[in-house]
Amino acid sequence: MKKKSGAKIFFVILLLVLAAGGGLYYAWKHNLLPLASGGSEAVTYSVKKEVYENCIEVAGTVSAAHVQTLQALSSGTVVAVYVSQGDSVKKGDVILQLDDSQQQYDLAKHDYDMQTTRITGSGKQVKLKETERLSLLQKISDRRVTATFDGVIAAISASVGDSLDAKDSVGSLVDLSYLTATVEIAETDVAKLQVGQPVEFSFPAAGGGSVMGYVVGWPAIGEVTSRGATVVKATLRVDDYPETVLPNFSFSGKIQIAPPETFLLVNRLAVGRENGASFVVDARSGQRSEVKVVPYDMDYVRIVSGTVNEGAVLAAQASMERSGRNAGKGAFPAGTGRGSGSSGGRERSGGMPGGGAGAPPPGRM
Repeated sequence: MKKKSGAKIFFVILLLVLAAGGGLYYAWKHNLLPLASGGSEAVTYSVKKEVYENCIEVAGTVSAAHVQTLQALSSGTVVAVYVSQGDSVKKGDVILQLDDSQQQYDLAKHDYDMQTTRITGSGKQVKLKETERLSLLQKISDRRVTATFDGVIAAISASVGDSLDAKDSVGSLVDLSYLTATVEIAETDVAKLQVGQPVEFSFPAAGGGSVMGYVVGWPAIGEVTSRGATVVKATLRVDDYPETVLPNFSFSGKIQIAPPETFLLVNRLAVGRENGASFVVDARSGQRSEVKVVPYDMDYVRIVSGTVNEGAVLAAQASMERSGRNAGKGAFPAGTGRGSGSSGGRERSGGMPGGGAGAPPPGRM
């Protein structure tokens, strides 16, 4: 009797162990077991926001809208300088005058002779005299250096009494009504360009902040750089810029291909799946919410829809030990997205080292 009683007790204990093991397996299978990190502390994950900038990064230096090199058109002695550096001038204003006494004498003598020709000469002779007078007037005009557009005298180096030769440079005139820049765009990004696309300029000389410009255009032919890359040189323009920014100052910028996109990310282990649907559980309230997610990278998924906000703290629905890097019923399958899931995305071009087109965020076509 003692032997039968002992066997019976052993059989009962075995049934209890099997029942307990089955219960634990069911709880593990359906994510009912509490997950802990460092003892009794539950594992949670925070929802974070990421801004994806769909842009091409560029850099370079700006130039004045127009630049006129002030040059003497003929040889002679400077008799007057009418401007100083920094002065504003209008189109047609005389900046510098060379001695034109000989040219003025030649014109006066020609006009005297022309009066006689009109009386005694033939019509053809009068016509020749009129043509000759135009040539003399041009020689007088060449004794002056004039502004070809409205602008500011950037530099002036001539003084009264200086002797100049033809084509000697005496300074420069700049039009600062707007600034332009020429940037290199990688051949893979040229198809994304459009005339009028917004460009965000950042100038170190401005002490932070940015101003907006736009794409003016680009040539219909590419160039091969010294480093072997094929690029197209696009022209950018900025109309409103800080007063501290001058031509030849450096900038960095972003050509905005499309408006920035904002989306929410969460660790994939915070997302559970049941009956083909994804869900998350608020760690504070315990409220369960259905969500739609798409893969982002090895650790994160992108929340496409659902009542989840930035900063929400979600309870873990799977552990790293259980899920590894593979899909399980308690975790959304890991995707093959790009990047780290928290740094923001953007495309690089415009002569930047290591430049090239980036990829759009996963789940976006």
